[in-house]
Amino acid sequence: MNGRLTRLTARLGGRRRPTDALLAVLVPVAASSLALAGLTTWVGTGNAGGPARIRVTEGRVLLPAAGSLETAAFFRMTNEGGSDDRLVAVTSADAPGGVGLARHHMRSGTTAYRTSIESVEIRAGKSVAMSPYGVDLTVTVPAEQWRPGDLVCFTLVFSRSGRVTLPAVVVRPGTVAFQQ
Repeated sequence: MNGRLTRLTARLGGRRRPTDALLAVLVPVAASSLALAGLTTWVGTGNAGGPARIRVTEGRVLLPAAGSLETAAFFRMTNEGGSDDRLVAVTSADAPGGVGLARHHMRSGTTAYRTSIESVEIRAGKSVAMSPYGVDLTVTVPAEQWRPGDLVCFTLVFSRSGRVTLPAVVVRPGTVAFQQ
């Protein structure tokens, strides 16, 4: 009798009730539909892995102090694309001594120091505003000094967006407000 009951239970256990079968089908269909709706929304907003699109504006170079061999330059970089990008190099024929990327750090009190950096990340949909309080360009001044209003041409090189060449206007320190 016990063996017969085991065979009967095994045979009935192999059958499913209709609600079990329906749930087995509906759960994956519902999960797939939810994922598809999320992907459709993401694609509709234009951020579905679209390329980085960098726009560079507000180029300024500080007028160097008398006798100084270096000054700083600043740009606003906006990534209007769907992928992150990175500023990896900057050159300028107007600064034959070179241009370098730097980050400024504040110490206690009013002193600061800078460190050279290799690159600057510009996240998708975000902006980076260079300033004396963060990231900037250290520019070696040419032998002939610049004057306010002069234009200094720079080429910014991005890892995904390529090269962007544009001028920066020479301004006196203190005439431009920077964000901290």
